Formats: sequence, structure tokens, C-alpha cells
Amino acid sequence: MYLTAEKKSEIFSQYGKSAADTGSAEGQIALFTYRIKHLTEQTKEHKKDVAAKRALVRLVGKRRKLLDYLKRTDIERYRNIIKELGIRK
Repeated sequence: MYLTAEKKSEIFSQYGKSAADTGSAEGQIALFTYRIKHLTEQTKEHKKDVAAKRALVRLVGKRRKLLDYLKRTDIERYRNIIKELGIRK
């Protein structure tokens, strides 16, 4: 599997407050970004994989909602996570 428990804890420790902090918006956005990159490569390789395309669209929507929430509540955290992950807005 492309996403192991070690990789998840690495993402959360890098972008969240700690490896156990799985609920922070930054950690979740970083995890969604990692999964979106994987699914993007999957859909480029397998053009007829409709389930992967649907999952990709759902993940982008979830990430967008979290980014909107972060923008509403704390604009500095929003700007930092956008810059760190290289997300377009």
C-alpha cells in the first residue's frame, strides 16, 4: 500500500504539532495533498479508472473545505500551509 502508518505519522509530525496530532487542519491538509498526488499519478496511468477519479475529486473537495476553514479562522496558518505544500489558490 502506498500509505503506511509510518508515512502517516511522518506527515503529521512534519505538518502537525506532533505525530499523534491527527486532528489538526494542517496535518489533514498535508495528508490529503499526499493522497491527491498519488491519485493524480494513478489517473494519469489508468485513464479509465473511474473510481480513482471520483476519489480524487472527493479528496480535492475535502481539502478545499479545510483550507476555507483555515482561511476563515487563522489567515497566517493558511498562508504557511499553502506555501509549504505548494498548493495553488
